[in-house]
Amino acid sequence: MRIIPVIDLLQGQVVRGVAGRRESYQPIQSQIAANAQPATVAASLVKHFQAKEIYVADLDAIQGADVDLDALHSISQSGARLWIDAGSGDAGSCQRLLEGIQQIQPAPRVIVGLESIAAPGLLVECLQLIGPERAIFSLDLQQGRPIDPQSAWPQDPAEIAALAVDVGFKTLVVLDLAGVGVGQGLSTLPLCRQLSESLPQIEWISGGGVRDQRDLESMTEHGLAGALVASALHDGRISAATS
Repeated sequence: MRIIPVIDLLQGQVVRGVAGRRESYQPIQSQIAANAQPATVAASLVKHFQAKEIYVADLDAIQGADVDLDALHSISQSGARLWIDAGSGDAGSCQRLLEGIQQIQPAPRVIVGLESIAAPGLLVECLQLIGPERAIFSLDLQQGRPIDPQSAWPQDPAEIAALAVDVGFKTLVVLDLAGVGVGQGLSTLPLCRQLSESLPQIEWISGGGVRDQRDLESMTEHGLAGALVASALHDGRISAATS
């Protein structure tokens, strides 16, 4: 199981995500990082877990603020390839992000999240700008229900996933925010099995609630190629030996 560490950014610091309640997130306290500065945390993840990829969620940008380019550049100094979730949901937001990160190497992958994209018709323009090898679609859920502020999407998560695959996305993330940081295991596993069996050509990634090695093994059994993990790495529940 490929572990992809997650960094949640809020107001310039790395925070601990809990159940999607972003207004209550606090700077992370970690067994592996001396402070909550993005560069420190990223370097620690690479040092302790040999992370080759780091998923970065810029929570301010997702909520409509400017992308924290300084933080992204500092995280990139770790040498890991970034997966950037920064509110990209239309041609304009995708283009601004791509311009801001064009000097970062290796070239980051860009997340197009359901909570950030207003309607299915915008999938194509995002994919065309980012490119199919770099673009990732995130099926964002809250307690199993699609996060769809505009009520523009199907209410069946599998239908939404199929729409993203049909336009050309090759990697999809299945993430239920209600499970983030609470350490209760992944509620998305039955859905992930359904999706991986119906669309086996897709690279499936999930996270939100990963507790330990047994959860990682279960994810593999459910057809997942990678696990997004944050709290379990900082709390010592998943060790460098495990990863």
